[in-house]
Amino acid sequence: MRKSEKVIITCAVTGSIHTPSMSPWLPVTPDEIAASAIEAAEAGAAILHLHARDPVDGRPSPSAEHFMAFLPRIKEASDAVINVSTGGSATMTLDERLEGAKAAQPELCSLNMGPLIFDFTAAGARVKQWRHDWERVYVETSNDRIMYNSNTYIERIMVEIGQAYGTRFEFECYDIGHLYTLAHFADRGLVEPPFLIQGIFGILGGIGPDVRNVAHMVTVADSLFGDDYVFSAFAAGRHQMSFCTQSALLGGNVRVGLEDSLFISKGELARSNAEQVRKIRTILEDLGREIATPDEARRLLHLKGKDAVAF
Repeated sequence: MRKSEKVIITCAVTGSIHTPSMSPWLPVTPDEIAASAIEAAEAGAAILHLHARDPVDGRPSPSAEHFMAFLPRIKEASDAVINVSTGGSATMTLDERLEGAKAAQPELCSLNMGPLIFDFTAAGARVKQWRHDWERVYVETSNDRIMYNSNTYIERIMVEIGQAYGTRFEFECYDIGHLYTLAHFADRGLVEPPFLIQGIFGILGGIGPDVRNVAHMVTVADSLFGDDYVFSAFAAGRHQMSFCTQSALLGGNVRVGLEDSLFISKGELARSNAEQVRKIRTILEDLGREIATPDEARRLLHLKGKDAVAF
C-alpha cells in the first residue's frame, strides 16, 4: 500500500440506493446536491463522489443534463476533486451509466470491479410512508437485481472514459475477487498505478461487515499491487465509522456520506453530509492523522487537475 501521513476523506453525497422517503436530508435536487457537496468539502472532504437525481421525484438519473445542473457550481465554489459515478444504478444500461462521465470528463470516476447482487431491501423496512410511487418497488425488488459489471463492461469504461479523457478511477471492490479482476486489467496495461482501491463492506451480496475483512483485503491487495495502490474503505449503514477508523489505523483513507449511511449515530439521522465528514475528521485527528487537501489528494493519485475537465 502507498501510505501517506495525510488521510483523504471522500464524501459520497447522494448515491442511488437511498430514496427521499428514507431521510428528509438526502439531497436530490441540483441545489441540494451542490450545497451539500460544497459544505462537505468545506468540512474537509478532498473528494466528492457524485450521482445525479431526477429533481422531480428524486429517482437516480444518468442524465448528463442533471449532472451538469450541479457539477459546474461545485467546481466554482470548491477546490475538491469531483468524482462522477459510472455505477449509476442496477436499473440503468451501461451507455446510460456513462452519460454523465462522458459529458463531464472528470478527474476521477468510480468503477465497480465486478457484478454483484446489491440487495438493499432492508433499508425500506424503516419507511412508514413512501413519498413517490417509484420508491417502494425500486427498494423491495433490489434482491432480484444484479448490478451488472462484466469484464466487457469494465474494459469499455477503462477505454471510453479513462483512456479517452485521462480520467482516473476509484476502483470499487465489493469482494476479494474484484482485486484480482483489477490486477488482470492492470497486467493488460488498460489502467496504470497508483490505483485508488475503495474497499466496500456490508452490502448484502458483497463482503461482510467484519473488520477482519479489511485487513484481509489489504493483505491481498499488497500481494497483488505492492506499493502501487492507495487504499480506502467504508462500510454501509451502522458500520460506517468503525470501518473508516479501521482503514485509517491500517494506513488507509476513508469514505463517508449519505450514499453509504443516512445516520450520524445509532437511531439518529445525519442532517447533512458535512456532519459525517466532521465526525470522521474528529476521529482521524484524535488518532494523530492529518487531513489531506484536494491538491494533496491530486498529487497522491496522479490526477489530471480540475482545469482539465469539461465543465
